[in-house]
Amino acid sequence: MLIVVVLCLTIVPLPTDLLLGFLLGSIMIVVGMGLFTLGAETSMTPVGRHIGSALTKTKNLPLILLVSFFLGVAVTVAEPDLQVLAETVPHISNLALLITVGVGVGLFLSLSMLRIIVGIRLRWLLMGLYGLVFLLAIFTDGDYLGVAFDSGGVTTGPMTVPFILALGVGVSNIRSDRKAESDSFGLVALCSVGPILAVMALGFFFPSGDASVAITSTSFENTAAIGKSYLSALPHYLWEMAVALAPIVVIFLIFQFVAIKMPFRNFMKVVVGILYTLGGLTLFLTGVNVGFASLGAILGQFMVANSALRYLLIPLGAIMGWFIIAAEPAVYVLEKQIEEVSAGAIPGKAIKISLSIAIALAMALTMLRVLTGMSLMWFLVPGYTIALLLSFFVPDIYTAIAFDSGGVASGPMTATFMLQFVIGASAALGGNVLRDAFGVVALVAMMPLISIQVVGVLFRKKRDEEETPALPWADDEIVELWEEEAA
Repeated sequence: MLIVVVLCLTIVPLPTDLLLGFLLGSIMIVVGMGLFTLGAETSMTPVGRHIGSALTKTKNLPLILLVSFFLGVAVTVAEPDLQVLAETVPHISNLALLITVGVGVGLFLSLSMLRIIVGIRLRWLLMGLYGLVFLLAIFTDGDYLGVAFDSGGVTTGPMTVPFILALGVGVSNIRSDRKAESDSFGLVALCSVGPILAVMALGFFFPSGDASVAITSTSFENTAAIGKSYLSALPHYLWEMAVALAPIVVIFLIFQFVAIKMPFRNFMKVVVGILYTLGGLTLFLTGVNVGFASLGAILGQFMVANSALRYLLIPLGAIMGWFIIAAEPAVYVLEKQIEEVSAGAIPGKAIKISLSIAIALAMALTMLRVLTGMSLMWFLVPGYTIALLLSFFVPDIYTAIAFDSGGVASGPMTATFMLQFVIGASAALGGNVLRDAFGVVALVAMMPLISIQVVGVLFRKKRDEEETPALPWADDEIVELWEEEAA
């Protein structure tokens, strides 16, 4: 918010009503994400954990896989990042994209459950799946590539991450070996692959609609008009989010009365948490769609139109990327679980710093891609190759954490403001928005795969040095053991 305000008050003159609408939208996003995070922590996390434990007790593999599929579809459709992306994509209908991505997550959440139960190594699974992704990318329409990879990033956001991480921990209890809990990581990684493959497949069957992206400036006659715009949008998004959350609530109620049977006090805490989640999502989407995201597009458009400011996009993108990670609520959830599972061996601070560096580089590369028109594949193919090769040099848990971090880093801020900012810049340059702008979430999701595993290499080296005892004698010194014994 501060960066945008400073730009608007100095080098980027924008209409006053647009900035005022942005500030009001920002306040709604802050309040909305606060309520949503609180609600997700008190409802989605315990619901996921309880359902996972209840499924484990049945020891019924087909039931576990079937319920996981429906839960994956339900929680994905309610994901705020995906709702924003679906509104932004011009050539695919909202419903078609939501259903496609939901089915992709559902199928791969079931696959993730199977991996936890059977104990399949994540590294080989990821190598095979990403090999399939890039093979399919050769034959995919270019207008679908960026959207497909972005879909993989936005689906694992603040709604999905707490739920499926808790679900994975619950299901991992079916195994008693020491690797069971660490195998609960990797769910986010696998659930990010499903939407990529699903949207690519959609490109072969779904006729592409109008692919033009219109950049329109939201203008308000006066302050009362700003308030009226927000108030009139609230009921619409309240209804949308109520419908999106309904399947999750129904599944939870079925499990509550059939298997979980938690005490009334705990049950009411979950109910209140669901209401917080609903209120937070409503405020968040209203703030994003009415005043927040539109300023991003106009800001990017203006900076590119001014040739003196054009090349400030790269350093500006890096600065925004550094601070964006602090605003992603799912990162906090992941950090907390990493510290718990590793018993403090992997500090959350190291994870956060490495993520900040990664997202700063990702945003800088995104701006470079917009300015030059370079293909997204020139970045993704070598990036994922490096990430998969690094998996051979770190413990499995670091690979799982890295690929999970890629999913959680690409959250609400990237899918809302930064995507619109890049769309505005690309449109002003006259580029192909679908090929040059979409893909920003994909790069943000890719860079942490490298940075977190590099942290893993460094921590492993440090641990090995600490575990190697230093001998109290020099290599050429003779130690008289019998004199020691006599003494």
